[in-house]
Amino acid sequence: MLTLGRRMAISQSARPRAPRFGFTLVEMLVVIAIIGVLVGLLLPAVQAAREAMRRASCQNNLHQVALAMHNYHAAFNTFPPGGLEVRPEVAGGKQFAWSAFILPQMEQAALAERIDFNRPFDDPLNADAAREVVSAYVCPSTPRSDPRVDDRGVTDYGGIFGERIFTTNNPPRGMMIHDRALGFRDILDGSSNTMMIAEDAAFPDGQWINGRNLFDQAFPPNAAPAFENDMRSFHPGGVMTLLSDGATRFVVEQIDMEILAALCTRNGREPSAGF
Repeated sequence: MLTLGRRMAISQSARPRAPRFGFTLVEMLVVIAIIGVLVGLLLPAVQAAREAMRRASCQNNLHQVALAMHNYHAAFNTFPPGGLEVRPEVAGGKQFAWSAFILPQMEQAALAERIDFNRPFDDPLNADAAREVVSAYVCPSTPRSDPRVDDRGVTDYGGIFGERIFTTNNPPRGMMIHDRALGFRDILDGSSNTMMIAEDAAFPDGQWINGRNLFDQAFPPNAAPAFENDMRSFHPGGVMTLLSDGATRFVVEQIDMEILAALCTRNGREPSAGF
């Protein structure tokens, strides 16, 4: 006669076992490897998409600058001077930048009213206004931990003072020069063939209020040494630029240097075909 425990054991052993589901170690390693490959393939695409968005944002910044420049020209019949009383040419000069003069046209009239243009840009009374960060002057591709340089709001865009690729740029032949406001009548090469503003990202003088945010181009884009103000950006392959007619163009690093020099001057009558 079977005991109760014996009968239960026989009953349990007679039941069909439910199938077990799961991964073996080999299968799990294969899945992990496949996921790693997919991530490796997708990551560059994601990074490229993010950079494309940042580049589009940078281009939009220059569109805003273009509108401000042209509205300024409509009001005063000239563009603003590139820099006013820039030192050391003018000892103790006020040294204001073109990017400070167009603040009202950049929908920053309240900020412009806080600046005392009768005092130098670095006067203590202008310090509070100078600390403000104007988002349209900041390229999102530029890596930085602080949007200020020496406690002043940055700009990643500099005015074109001319070119030193083939000349000494004396006198300066760019659109943004010291103590002189130029207009369309001064652009003998044509406004669609003359640059006005270009990226010069993360350069030491890159403060929107500081009249030193100008440069005469001397190197291919993104090739200048760190101490030189020149066309540079953190976009792969080139820099974003603004022409005098208001159009924006992405200039590649492989641009012909003769064409680049021609684009940086307003009155050289050089050919710029192929740009």
